[in-house]
Amino acid sequence: MPRQQPAAQRPVRRRSYDQFCASARALDSVGDRWTLLIVRELLAGPRRYTDLHADLPGVSTDVLASRLKDMEQGGLAVRRKLPPPAAASVYELTERGHGLLPVLAALAEWGAPALAERRPTDAVRAHWFALPLMRALTGLTQEGVLEVRLDEGEFHVRTGRGAAVEPYGFGPAPQPDARITLGAELCLELGRGDVTLAEAVKDGRIEVAGDGPLAAELRGG
Repeated sequence: MPRQQPAAQRPVRRRSYDQFCASARALDSVGDRWTLLIVRELLAGPRRYTDLHADLPGVSTDVLASRLKDMEQGGLAVRRKLPPPAAASVYELTERGHGLLPVLAALAEWGAPALAERRPTDAVRAHWFALPLMRALTGLTQEGVLEVRLDEGEFHVRTGRGAAVEPYGFGPAPQPDARITLGAELCLELGRGDVTLAEAVKDGRIEVAGDGPLAAELRGG
């Protein structure tokens, strides 16, 4: 009998639906629990493992490490070391990984009606509202960085052509072209299409700050 290869040396076979179908192939890569939520986090830019774990409440360290490894093997993400003095590694999406933005945007739009009420056990992070809000911002023509302030925190999004390169990021922007202040519930209403951006600005539910072209467009000027 042939000698059995040690477990550590045996090639790992990823799970597959084994169907010659584009949807099945896609789910082979991103269908596992947590994978798409990791993509959601990395769409905002490179992140350290500890930061990912902090913003994915409920995921175990083993599962997170396993999913990141699968994403590296699948060509969705890469890990690179930051130059000194950082002495840390970060994960970031590849071009193929960034291609999942419209998938997540469509899922956010589809799932928005299920967010009628926040449950006591629900965690929340401010940047999770970026995807629903981006739907309402697609009509903006001015390219720039828009800082968004919620009670839950701050994040920033890019408008115009720049949105396709780096759609959103964590925290306040260093030099935003405009700033809006609104409630998280309004973000969801905008994402569901219950109200338009122009209507929310007009009725005072969105406060706009800034003097440049992006702020003027937001005000309807």
